[in-house]
Amino acid sequence: MSGSIRRRKANVTNLVLSKSTSVMPAPAPAMYWSRPTVHGVLPHRLRAHSSVVVGDLMYVFGGTDSHGCLDTLYILELDTFKWMKPHVHGDDRPTPSRAHCAVVVTPQDTATISSTKIYVFGGGDANSYSNALHVLDTDSLVWSRPQTSGPTPCPRRAHSGFVWRGGLYIFAGGDGQRPLNDLHRLDLETMTWAIVDTTATTMAPRGYHSGTLVHDKFIVFGGSDGQECFGDVFILDLVTRRWSEVETGISAGLDFVPQRLSHAATNVGSYIFVTGGHNGKHYCNDLLLLNVANMAWETRKVYGIPPSPRGYHSMVLHDGRLFLFGGFDGKRFYDEIYVLDLSSSAYLPQITNFSIDTVLDTATTPPNDDV
Repeated sequence: MSGSIRRRKANVTNLVLSKSTSVMPAPAPAMYWSRPTVHGVLPHRLRAHSSVVVGDLMYVFGGTDSHGCLDTLYILELDTFKWMKPHVHGDDRPTPSRAHCAVVVTPQDTATISSTKIYVFGGGDANSYSNALHVLDTDSLVWSRPQTSGPTPCPRRAHSGFVWRGGLYIFAGGDGQRPLNDLHRLDLETMTWAIVDTTATTMAPRGYHSGTLVHDKFIVFGGSDGQECFGDVFILDLVTRRWSEVETGISAGLDFVPQRLSHAATNVGSYIFVTGGHNGKHYCNDLLLLNVANMAWETRKVYGIPPSPRGYHSMVLHDGRLFLFGGFDGKRFYDEIYVLDLSSSAYLPQITNFSIDTVLDTATTPPNDDV
């Protein structure tokens, strides 16, 4: 018996693995891009769609392909890379929509629901703009359109949204006539809309920005007013409702302050990871990190084959990996999934002991009478 074991070990030792020209070598602690093989019911090539994560599933809704706008729901199993096109129910389904926003609302966010839901607000198609709110129950896959009261935000596209302390917040975007920089809150208990009065903002109206919630701060980066591509960073303190413009720094290896629109941004611990987008001249495929502890832009060496330059894609975080889907480069629509394995950086989602307040103390804030 012992002899047979030794022989099997010797055979394994003598195996020579063939090299793959499609896989780049990388050190173990490095971040790495890969494009996994997917199966199932494959989605359309999409841009300006929405993607959110519930459990180990990524829900993709809407967007547009080369033929027009869609109202389709796709679900990707993030552990098996199986795509599904489920049968949805309900008489109040969203119309085909792009450049809307989608957020996850859990029973921890409001006592009025017993299952996790996805709230979809706004968007539109062609020359139409919407301010409709639709809700998908992730257990039953039933769409509904809840009754709300109060001053509903005007119809818009290219806005951002987030959930904080029992409220759904909608920020900025464009209504087809002008860019916006207003902020609205929907009370998830009473389903009442209200305009959020804030102080100290000289932020230019914009859409196709990124809005990222980090603790009790809402961080806005980039976007466009239809004329200019922005590279500024603003922070809203949700407790004091005060905006601050932050002068960002740059670290070694980065010689410019980035400008972006139609990019994707995701909070990973004390960083905001930014991928792709348009810089006012061309589409990009680089990875940028905004250190929210000191508000400095950083870059990292990333191995593997990155996504081609694109904007209007989506990106979500799950299990220490970032999942990028879809997008558009001015000519082509995309349907691939790219995965950024954070590797040794996977500890970043566990970092909670950092503060943005010290940065805000030195941030550039205009006086209240300038508002």
